[in-house]
Amino acid sequence: MHSPAVLIFLSLFLFSVGAVGVIVRRNLIIVFMCIELMLNSANLMLVAFSHFLKNIDGMMFVLFVLAIAAAEAGVALALFVVLFRQKGNIDTIKLNLLKH
Repeated sequence: MHSPAVLIFLSLFLFSVGAVGVIVRRNLIIVFMCIELMLNSANLMLVAFSHFLKNIDGMMFVLFVLAIAAAEAGVALALFVVLFRQKGNIDTIKLNLLKH
């Protein structure tokens, strides 16, 4: 098994990639995938600490986060379909919903 430091750095790297993707990208689907990457990096950190501390609480919390992420994915993708049907694209720059 890997040391805790390796898993912490991997989780931080994945979270950083997700955060940069949310800031830089304009397509809503890619932004959504980056948010999911950030959630999964947090799950990796929870499982790593749960394993090394010999405690099951972190793993139970990961199951809760996965269930919430699955529900969020269904709602978000449905919203993306509605936005695409109404506006014709899902680019964050071109979607000025508050102005119209």
